[in-house]
Amino acid sequence: MLEKMIEILKKNPRKIVFPEGTDPRILEAAARLKKEGFLTPVLIGAQDAVKAAAAKAGQDIAGIEIVDIAAFPDFEKMVATMVELRHGKMDEAACRASLQKSNYFGTMYVKMGYADALLGGATYSTADTVRPALQLVKCKPGHKIVTSCFLLHRPDGKGGSEMYAMGDCAINIDPNEDELVEVAQGTAETARTFGMEPKVAFLSYSTKGSGKGDSVDKMRSAAEKLIAQHPDYDVDGELQFDSAVAPAVASLKAPGSKVAGKANVFIFPDINAGNIGYKIAQRLGGFEAVGPIMAGLNAPINDLSRGCNAEEVYKMAVITAALK
Repeated sequence: MLEKMIEILKKNPRKIVFPEGTDPRILEAAARLKKEGFLTPVLIGAQDAVKAAAAKAGQDIAGIEIVDIAAFPDFEKMVATMVELRHGKMDEAACRASLQKSNYFGTMYVKMGYADALLGGATYSTADTVRPALQLVKCKPGHKIVTSCFLLHRPDGKGGSEMYAMGDCAINIDPNEDELVEVAQGTAETARTFGMEPKVAFLSYSTKGSGKGDSVDKMRSAAEKLIAQHPDYDVDGELQFDSAVAPAVASLKAPGSKVAGKANVFIFPDINAGNIGYKIAQRLGGFEAVGPIMAGLNAPINDLSRGCNAEEVYKMAVITAALK
C-alpha cells in the first residue's frame, strides 16, 4: 500500500509540516523521510530545543528545516491572514495568541502555502488538530463536516493483500443521515486514492427490513441519498455485516445486490460501532489499521494517536502527503 503512495510522492515532490517538532517519534520519522528523499519534512519548534531533542533521541536531522515560531519572518503576515479568516470571531490579539501554539501555526503554515500537508496529534488531542483545520483550512466545497476512516489491510496468502475502508471510527460521534452520506463520500474517496473501487455498505443490525428501528431507517435513508448523489458508486444498505461480506449469506438476504457479499467500504451507524468494529478487525482479525485518515478538508491534514510509534508516524506522513 505504501509503495503506491511513495511512487506518487516521487513524481510530485511535497512538503509536510510536523507541529510537534521535539517529539522523539516525530524526529525519528522525519529523519527517515529526509534520508529516503521522496518527501520533505518540516519541524516546528525552537531551534535549540529541536536539535537538543534530536541529539537525545539519537536522530540525525541535519538538513531538515526547523521553523521557530518566535523567529518566523512572516509571522505578522500570518496574523493578518488569520484575522481575515476569523473575521468577527477572533480579534488580532486572540489570533496572535493562537499562532504562538504550534497546532494553529502549523495549520496556517499549510493554509498560506509554505507546506502541502500537516500531520499532528502525537501530543495534541484530536480536537486540537481538527479545530484549527476547520477554522482556517476549512471544508471543501460540498462538504459541511470533516470525516475520518481507517484502512484495514492484511496479506491474502496469495502474494497480495486484502484491503477495506471503515468510517467513521474517530470523529463524528452520532452522525445523522446527511452526515453519514459525507462519511461515506470521504471514505469512498480515500478508498479510491488507494486503488480500491468502492463497494459501499451501510451497516446495521438489519438487512433489507429484517429489523426495525430508528437506526435502521437512518442507514437505509443515508444509502438512498448517497445513491442519488453518486450514481457512479456501488452502494447498498441497510446491510448486516455478514450480508455485506459473505456471498452465501448475501444470496439469501440481499439477492441481486451489487454490494452484498463483496463490500469493501463499511459505513457504521455511529462512532461506538465504528471504533469497536475496526479494533476487532485489528486485534482478532490480524489486520493492520492505518488512520484515522481525514477527508473533507481543503488540504491534507491528519491526526495521530497519542500512543503512536515512529513507524506509524512515518506511514501516516506518507499517506497524508499523498492525499494532496
